[in-house]
Amino acid sequence: MQDAKYDVLGIGHAIVDVLAQTTDAFLTEHGIAKGTMTLVDGFRAETLGRTMKNPIEASGGSCANTMVGIASLGGKAAFIGKVNDDRLGQAFGEDIHKAGVGFDTAPAKGNVATASSHILITPDGQRSMNTYLGCAAALTAADMTAAKIAAAKVLYVEGYLWDTDGAKAAIRTAIAHAKAAGRKVAFTLSDPFCVGRWRDEFKALLEGDVDILFANEAEAKALYETESFDDAFQAIRKLGRTAAITRSAHGAVVLDARHVHILDAEPVDRVEDTTGAGDQYAAGFLFGHARGLPLATCGRLGGIAAAEVISHVGPRPHVSLKSLAAKAGLI
Repeated sequence: MQDAKYDVLGIGHAIVDVLAQTTDAFLTEHGIAKGTMTLVDGFRAETLGRTMKNPIEASGGSCANTMVGIASLGGKAAFIGKVNDDRLGQAFGEDIHKAGVGFDTAPAKGNVATASSHILITPDGQRSMNTYLGCAAALTAADMTAAKIAAAKVLYVEGYLWDTDGAKAAIRTAIAHAKAAGRKVAFTLSDPFCVGRWRDEFKALLEGDVDILFANEAEAKALYETESFDDAFQAIRKLGRTAAITRSAHGAVVLDARHVHILDAEPVDRVEDTTGAGDQYAAGFLFGHARGLPLATCGRLGGIAAAEVISHVGPRPHVSLKSLAAKAGLI
């Protein structure tokens, strides 16, 4: 097996986030489902953009956020995602390069704009995402060259991509390249509604191609159609895979074929915004896994990364995750 240039290569939606703090009343007024991601069209995105007060604009997307977190830990990360050659697309590219993440995906063809996600943050720190995908799902098999996929120890796939047939086919190509190169495949369920749409296909992926699974408690329950966390956990355990199941303030459960670790949440003085918590948890865990660290240490790194990002508004670290991990004696 050839040496890897990167620790992790992520494939996901390239999205520019528009974030603003708001109230539960605003969510009700505009028919927004709290704490979830809802796909919207361009008109709905434009309407929300006009009504949001004092928005902050930042490049984002779940998987891209994770790759930035890995870079913050001192890891080597790359990202495959589609933007157009418009203002937002150029801003996305500049931002992710500045963060130290490799990104050279060819721009999308046509006039469909770069994706955006309007994120409303309520006083309890919950985020409600209204995502216009634009050209973000216009990934093709041509973007997934065997050499690019083989250049990373781990291929990390965002479950949100499963909503588009073309992107789904591209992901299957990438997974095939990763398997041929002897690389690990990691997958995040992304969202309970996403799980509901693709439950059977996700289960087939987990049983066949996925080596590392990321899910939060709601997603795990949705996958196995149960209200019991223990039932969902036991079903995931039977897969015999490496998995990390996050439980918000209750910490996380990390497991592989031989071990189970129940980890407390890392302490946070105040939860400002949960946007990106799962993304940064995955960053910490994947960094540890790629560097060959013990399973429990991978989980601790995930918890430290998640704790940092929920302490402020925005889905990416404001403080070097490498310095926080070093302070905790983990790296």
